Order: sequence, then C-alpha cells, then structure tokens
Amino acid sequence: MIEIEQRGNVAIIRIVRGKGNALNLELLEAFDKCLTTLDASESKAVVITGQGSVFGAGVDLPELVGGGEAYVNKFVPLLSDVFERLSKFRKPMIAAVNGHAIAGGGILVLACDQRIMARGKARIGLTEMQVGVPFPAWALEIARFATPPEHFQTLIMTGRTWNAEEALARGLVDEVVDADQLEARALEVAEELGALLPETFAASKLAVRRPLFEAVAASAANEAAVQRAWTSPAVAERMRSFIEKNIGRKG
Repeated sequence: MIEIEQRGNVAIIRIVRGKGNALNLELLEAFDKCLTTLDASESKAVVITGQGSVFGAGVDLPELVGGGEAYVNKFVPLLSDVFERLSKFRKPMIAAVNGHAIAGGGILVLACDQRIMARGKARIGLTEMQVGVPFPAWALEIARFATPPEHFQTLIMTGRTWNAEEALARGLVDEVVDADQLEARALEVAEELGALLPETFAASKLAVRRPLFEAVAASAANEAAVQRAWTSPAVAERMRSFIEKNIGRKG
C-alpha cells in the first residue's frame, strides 16, 4: 500500500493502494508504521506522492459503510492519529500532488510543509460536507492552519474542488509545475529544506504550528460527538447516496 524509495537524503513515500489510494484501516496502519520508520531513519526530508492520476481520493467510503459502527470506531481515531503524526513530523515533508487530492487526501496535502501540484486535470478540495460527515478536529484544524482565512470557509462549507491554478490562487498549494517536472521539483525542495539544521527546523516547525495543536486540544471534548455522527443513520444514508453518484468517476 505504501512504497518507500530513497533518493540520496530524501525518502519518497508513494501511496499505491488500488486506483484511488482510498484511506482504509490497513492503509492508515501502514502509513503510521511508515512514519515511525522514517522518523528513525537517516533521511533528512520526505516527499509524499501518489500513483497514476490520483494522490489520494479520501476515505474508502464503501468499506466504511460496509464495516458499520465497529469499523468506524476504529477508523476515525486512527485517521486522527495519522493526521496528528503528520502535523508533528519533525522532518521536512513535501507533498508532490500528482493527481486528485480529495477529502482525506486533501488533508494529507495540507499537513505537509510545502505543497507542489502538477498542472492538468487533477483537482484538490475537501468534500466532507457533500459526503455528510463532520470533520474530526485534526482534519479541520490542519485545514484551518494551512488555508488563508479568506478561503477557509469556502473550502470547508461548500465541498468544492479546484484545479492546480485555482488551488494556487486560494493558497492550497505553494507551487504549480508541469507534470513531468513534479518529482524533480519536489526533490529539489526536499533537499533544500533537508539541508537545514534538523533541530532548528523541528523546533521552528512545532513552534509555528502551536496554534494548530492548541486548537485541536480545545476541540477534544467534541470528538466523541463527531465520531458518533459518522455512524448516524442520516450520515450513513448520505454516504450511500454519495457512493452511488460519485465513486468511480474520478480517473
């Protein structure tokens, strides 16, 4: 589900789960182990990317609906744990957005230190509102931290998606490059940040992100209600409707 390739001092994480790289329990567990491995490795920086025309299509909704409450009660906390680990990862992490980055896939992008997207048909956005699920605190606050305030409400409340140029204008990504230059540019940025003094980078990153961590802590009391909402009959029905209308259309 995840391939790790070493390029000099930079590790490349490539998500390779099926056509859409959809997030399920197994992928999240693999991601968690991958972060543990990279944290202890000699790699100075990390590039995260996807395969084909997809970076990450979000949560595996058919598996989520099929698994019922027991599955959701394992999935949502693990999803939040992975988002937390990404947010607090001490080494530079660069998103090489090769294709669609939707919902949870979009949060993976926004959690990175630098975000580079390929021109083309790919779109990025947070469709949770259309799916019908409330944002766990880590997902919401990562998006709030990474998005310019003037675009945050539209990002969250509409569920719209944007192409690379539109995403750049809205501050969702830092750079847009031709698809054939994406990996090279991401590696270049990773080498640049990886050459910084590790202790200084890590301390500065955690300090800059302190408002994000404090916002999540302030929302902790509401997390149980968010998780219950993911299993409510209304949300389950909305997810089934979304699956029928949308799954399989992203190529």
